[in-house]
Amino acid sequence: MAKNEDNVGILNIRASFNNTIATLTDLSGGTIGKVTGGQVTKHDRLKANPTIAMFIAKRIGDMARDYKITSLYVRIRGKTGATGSGPGAHAIVRTLTKAGFKILSIAEVTRIPRGGPKKKGGRRGRRV
Repeated sequence: MAKNEDNVGILNIRASFNNTIATLTDLSGGTIGKVTGGQVTKHDRLKANPTIAMFIAKRIGDMARDYKITSLYVRIRGKTGATGSGPGAHAIVRTLTKAGFKILSIAEVTRIPRGGPKKKGGRRGRRV
């Protein structure tokens, strides 16, 4: 007997404190659709707002339904070196859960700087 298998997608959320970008991909990594805060609002100050993130999630949900995706792996990424992800990330996950999507896992994939290039200023540091 064949098991009824759900269609699964990956939702990559890039949430900084200036903007929120959500990209929906299939399991092989091929992009299905992308929605940003700038596509939803014309005000720069609102692009990272949780309210705008709800509208982003609504558009992502419509794209997922077009491709018959019912379950999602969520990957949240903040700005590299920042203290956390932006305010829109969790609002997207909450809205998609309320819309009936099954969230299989949530992964925090923010990049961590490890050393990096030499800071400017010389041996004695920057003198002010």
